[in-house]
Amino acid sequence: MKQFAKTMISLLGSAAIVGGCGAPSEKPENDFKYTIDSFADLKVMRYQIPGWENLSLQQKEYAYHLAEAAKYGRDILWDQNCKDNLRVRHALEAILETPAEDSEDYRNFVVYAKRVFFSNGIHHHYAEDKFFPACPREYFASLLDKAGVSDPGLLDIIYDPAIYPQRRSTETSGDIVKQSAVNFYENVSRAEVEKYYAGIVDPKDPHPISYGLNTKVVKGKDGVIRELPWKVGGIYSPAIEKICEELSKAREVAENDIQKRALGLLIEYYNTGDLRKWDQFNIEWVKDTIGTVDFINGFIEDYNDPLGRKASWEGYVNIKDFEASKRTETLSSNAQWFEDHSPVDPRFRKEKVKGVSAKVINAVCLSGDSYPSTPIGINLPNADWIRKEHGSKSVTIANITHTYDYSAQEMPASTLTEFAYNEKEIELAKKWGTVADEIHTDLHECLGHGSGQLLPGVSTTAMGEYASALEEARADLFGLYFTADPKMVELGIMPDPEAYKAEYANYIRNGLMVQFTRVELGRPNTEAHMQNRKLIAEWCYEKGAKDNVIEKKVRDGKTYFVVNDYVKLRALFAELLAEIQRIKSEGDYEAGKALIETYAVNIDPELHKEVLERYNALNLKPYGGFVNPEIQPVTGPDGTVTDYVPVYTDDYIGQMMLYGKKYGTL
Repeated sequence: MKQFAKTMISLLGSAAIVGGCGAPSEKPENDFKYTIDSFADLKVMRYQIPGWENLSLQQKEYAYHLAEAAKYGRDILWDQNCKDNLRVRHALEAILETPAEDSEDYRNFVVYAKRVFFSNGIHHHYAEDKFFPACPREYFASLLDKAGVSDPGLLDIIYDPAIYPQRRSTETSGDIVKQSAVNFYENVSRAEVEKYYAGIVDPKDPHPISYGLNTKVVKGKDGVIRELPWKVGGIYSPAIEKICEELSKAREVAENDIQKRALGLLIEYYNTGDLRKWDQFNIEWVKDTIGTVDFINGFIEDYNDPLGRKASWEGYVNIKDFEASKRTETLSSNAQWFEDHSPVDPRFRKEKVKGVSAKVINAVCLSGDSYPSTPIGINLPNADWIRKEHGSKSVTIANITHTYDYSAQEMPASTLTEFAYNEKEIELAKKWGTVADEIHTDLHECLGHGSGQLLPGVSTTAMGEYASALEEARADLFGLYFTADPKMVELGIMPDPEAYKAEYANYIRNGLMVQFTRVELGRPNTEAHMQNRKLIAEWCYEKGAKDNVIEKKVRDGKTYFVVNDYVKLRALFAELLAEIQRIKSEGDYEAGKALIETYAVNIDPELHKEVLERYNALNLKPYGGFVNPEIQPVTGPDGTVTDYVPVYTDDYIGQMMLYGKKYGTL
């Protein structure tokens, strides 16, 4: 599970606070420029890797090969997002390799190309709607001719709004499998897919296989439904073979035997497609709590699948931030206390919490579903039974969070001053905003996702298409409830008893209003994390109306949402957490559906219009993503590698073109 930034960190202003001690997140005194490009509704940043210089040569080599393995999976994600994405990308790359033109149409083409690169395809990375070039179709055709690209039908794919309108369909009517552009299914309906898996899933299995996680479901001309595995010798074989080559090289220089065993199992899994091997890998991977270098590599998150079963490919390489990890280690060592004091029915609590490990990390390489747009926190593995019996790993990604903050300081405006009601709210956010937000992320990832349990016989896929939003809401509510607990101050994590109020005020403001800067006017709210936040904020606003817990105020024609009673708001968080945990634990699909469709989807059009107008006047970008540092080997006179150094590029398109040439496999 992932935690994405609630809004761009510019929401907090330039005097934001980070870290458990409440030290100011001041931009380092150097000439490093964090924001390197901006276009459409996006900005691109670059991050640094604190602590890289302290790694041994062996650790650097290990991280290097893990990063190479991650980059070789890039094409998989593109193809998963839509089967024609790579056709489009290859055409864009061919055009960009020809001499550029000095015209408005060409500049509009370049913006389109940048958007496609950013989204790993032709659909918005967050909203999931198809987007289009601003240059005329005829002009685009002339660019294809000039580049020597002959691909009948390509312009229809790019320009026709009826072709692949949404990556993951959110339409409440119709067949969400057939309506989705994702390349997980072919010639099958939702009913056929659900019937197929109902026939092979054993609901009584205490160690259920994540059926469908690494396959495409197709119906052949013979009418038979089959699963085609993503493995060596199967779909995506060329890319997976390269991934395995680099994983094998990494295994030779791993830091410890646990890492070596885990990598061996991962390579076996890629070669066989056997999901039992995937489970064995995850169990071994969870055990490695001593290594400095860590990674994610595989078909992991199911957000993009309309049925919540198929996993997108993702790669991530990171190193531990030992000083910052003291905060998360304190949380994980007290995991049982938090579980025992969770405001949910005792039947749904874990009697014994096992193996919750948490740390703060610095990203080294982002890839697949985490590139260019990346989460700020991750908790894995996703299998509930592995979490229950073997534990989980939770990370907060410090250098990504800090880069958002440093980049915001390069901007002339802030959403905080626009959407906060008064100076008291602004000062509260400036004083405690980032530290409270990071602590909420820690609680969300370290403990929230790993909390609670399903009742015997309840399927992990019982929530269907609502699973992701409900799970993110459950983890967010767990974090919100405990952010305000006196235990946080007692443990030395929260620096002040009042600091949690900054997170509460920001969460409500964002969930009811600010986050809709990311949604096109007239469109519903469809992304799982945004649905989660709207659900929580809207539900609390409605349920707290009698006591005026959250008040809607209008001043000078502008709308604001103000928290009047933080104690009662915390009680509402507890009430909703208890209900969502019940829904998940009992597999109550209809109740989960009702929550999402009532509170999470529809945006008030007048408020939406106002929010967009106010935000657009600030000239900010609601979405951010990153380019990777390039880890380059340094060789001595005899040809042996003496070091690996990060090179920080400021060329966004350059990195995209490089990755296409060097790591393109499909």
